[in-house]
Order: sequence, then C-alpha cells, then structure tokens
Amino acid sequence: MTSRPFNRPPWPFVAALLWLALPTWARSTPITIPSPSGYTAEGQCAGYPRLPLKTPKGWCAGLVADERDGLRMPRRLLELAPDRFWITDMGSWEPKQGRLLELKTPGQPGDPKRTRVLAKGLDRPHGLIRGPDGRVYVGEAGAIWRTPSTQVEREIVLRDLPDTGAHPLTEMVFALPGTLFVNVGSATDACRAEGQDQPSIPCPEIEGKLPRAAVYQAVFGGSDFKRQTFVPWAIGLRNSLGLAVTNDTTNSGMRLWQAENSVDYTDAQMPAEELNELSQGAHYGWPYCVTDKKGHSVVARGYKKRAPCGPTDAKAPFQAWPAHVAPLQLLAVPAAKPGEAERPWSGRLLAVWHGPRAPGHRIVAWRLDAQGRPQGEREDIVSDWDASPGMRPQGNPAGITVDSQGRLWIVEDRNRTVIVIAPDKPVTQPR
Repeated sequence: MTSRPFNRPPWPFVAALLWLALPTWARSTPITIPSPSGYTAEGQCAGYPRLPLKTPKGWCAGLVADERDGLRMPRRLLELAPDRFWITDMGSWEPKQGRLLELKTPGQPGDPKRTRVLAKGLDRPHGLIRGPDGRVYVGEAGAIWRTPSTQVEREIVLRDLPDTGAHPLTEMVFALPGTLFVNVGSATDACRAEGQDQPSIPCPEIEGKLPRAAVYQAVFGGSDFKRQTFVPWAIGLRNSLGLAVTNDTTNSGMRLWQAENSVDYTDAQMPAEELNELSQGAHYGWPYCVTDKKGHSVVARGYKKRAPCGPTDAKAPFQAWPAHVAPLQLLAVPAAKPGEAERPWSGRLLAVWHGPRAPGHRIVAWRLDAQGRPQGEREDIVSDWDASPGMRPQGNPAGITVDSQGRLWIVEDRNRTVIVIAPDKPVTQPR
C-alpha cells in the first residue's frame, strides 16, 4: 500500500462550473460528475455526490471527502462533535509519514479549508478511539498517546511497543472503564524468516513475558487515569486489527471479540479468517494452526507432524470467515433505545472486510443476542464494491464509525475517501 502522487484532475471543477451555469430549471436533472478517486457520482446523498454502492433499503452512499481534501491513506475516523471528525492518515507504509487530520464535513469534496493537519510526522498511525476519560487515544507503530479533543497535547500512555516486521499497526478498544485491550501483531506471516525452509518451533515470537502475536490488557487508574499494568491477555493471534467489546446483558458482563487476519496462502479458500471470542490466557493457534472453512483447527503448512492442533492446543474460532477478506476493524453498535429510530446497524457487530478478493471489500454485520454474541446470517451493509470502469474503483474500506445522528461513516485507504451512509431523502430543488 504505497502512496500515489497527488494529481488533481480539472474535470470535476469544469463540470461543476457548467452545472452552475445552467438555468435553475435544468439543475433538477441529475448530473454525472467523476471524482479523482475513480467514482462517478450521479445525484445526491445527504447533500454529497451519490455513489453507486449497494446499501440497505432507504439508505444511500455519499462522497464526503477525497484526495482533493488532502487524504493520502486514511485508516480510522472519529466524530468529535457534529460536523467535526478526526482521521488517522498513515500517508504510506513508510515510517513517520502519518498525520492526524481534522475534517469539517459541511461543503463538498475539494472545497477549501475543510481539512487541517493537527499532527504530522506520525509513525503509521492507525487506531483512534475516545477513552472513558473523554480524551482521544491515537495508536502509532510503537506507541499509544492521548490528547484532549479541543487541541492536540500529546501524552504517551504506552511506549516501546514493537514497531518492526510485518504487523506494526496498533489497534485498541476500551472495555471496563479502566481496561484497554491492545493489538501487538506478529513480526512475520508464519514465523518463518526470509530464506528459512521450515517455520520455527517453538516460535520465538510467542515465547517469553512479552510475546508478539498477542492481545494485551492495559489497566488505567488513579485520579490522573495513568497506566498501572500492561500484560498479555491472549496469544496465538497473528494480527488483531479488529477488536470490539459487547455487553452480555443476561450475565451483566462483557465479551471481547477479535478479528483474525490469518496466514497468507495462495489457496483461494484457505485458511479462513476468524472471529474469536478472547479469553484470558488462551492460545488461538498462530503460527502452528489455522482454520478451515468449516471452523476446524488444522495444522498450518510447515508444521505437519511437528505441532498438534487439537481442542486443548488451540481454541477454535467463534466463526470462520471466508479466506482473504482481511478484516481491518470490528465495531459493536448498541441497540436502538426506546423511542429511537432503528438503523440497519443497530444492535449489531460490524466488520470491515478490506481484502481485494471476493467476497472482500464490503461492510458486514451480525445481530447481537442478549448475551452479546453475534447470531444469524451475515448481513451485507455496504457491498457491490467491485471495480466497474467509469463507475467506481474496487472498494478498500479500512475504518468505520457511527455518528451522533446514527449515520455510518467509512474511510477507504487506497481510494482516499470519506463516505457517509445516510437516509435516502430526495433533495428538494429550488424553483
């Protein structure tokens, strides 16, 4: 995922000027305008250019921002206030190219002064959440820091996280008010160094007091909400870029969920990606075991007759997902409150599937039961994202959030976009 040169084509601006030059009566006819991201918009959605994507009935997709607004490689977004979002933008996979951006959503893609840089020179920034203390937490490769939402004042809360190897990105989620769960990804794809014939056993990455390929628990406390401890919670997890917490209302508890980006095989059907419910001290298999499409743990390539993968060796996933969908985020959305409108994502666990192969590049969801477990058939929230020349590029959603109005927001990293999924209400044209 390398950054592309910034080339701002003139056609969208020419088209917009031509549209403004039309008489008022003629503007009621939808105009088709291309975007630098490769989308061709027709009509409007929530006041933005309408995109040709499949969304739930009664909802539509609008293009809020693109590379004309300075986006290079956005990975997460978070609403700070109505019409005001922060975005972590990696810039590229090269270190120290990232930025923290603020986007004001009124206006149109390319309008001046919608985006400003809050911090630059960040090292592959990814995770972005609001903490129970009201501050915003930002995950870089190697560190997590927090800041007030009014202005950026960096305070490092976790330092010296691994920032090398294949999976240096930091994802995180708060559970109980003082408990933060953090991804520490593996350094390699399958515990095999370059030029090594067989993967290592035991794998040194998951050994010792501070293993990689793990999810850690950080506990915060005190009047200043400082970190007290930082310890491994679960291991054998290659890369946990999706972490979410759901409420178990039946037992007054919480459940921690992880989306596993599994080992890279050339086989189109293997291995399955995984949805895991994480338990303290459990081992989930990497690098010795992978999951087949039926959800069974099987020995990974290079470990046959060298490592066991029985029920006591690797905890089986809660769900097996299609191979290569590359889950990049989980988001647990609360159920609608009494008197509140039901949205297509209310009371569901959402997953961002980033992968280029079918059935990747889509946003999916499962309903949550009273115990906080995803149940039933998968629902496609945003789909039909295959490349179609002259209509749209292949989708590459990287992050999502739900705003104070209940709308779903999406960032695409390679396409450099911000998209909103909003109620499909016709825009009244002036007479």
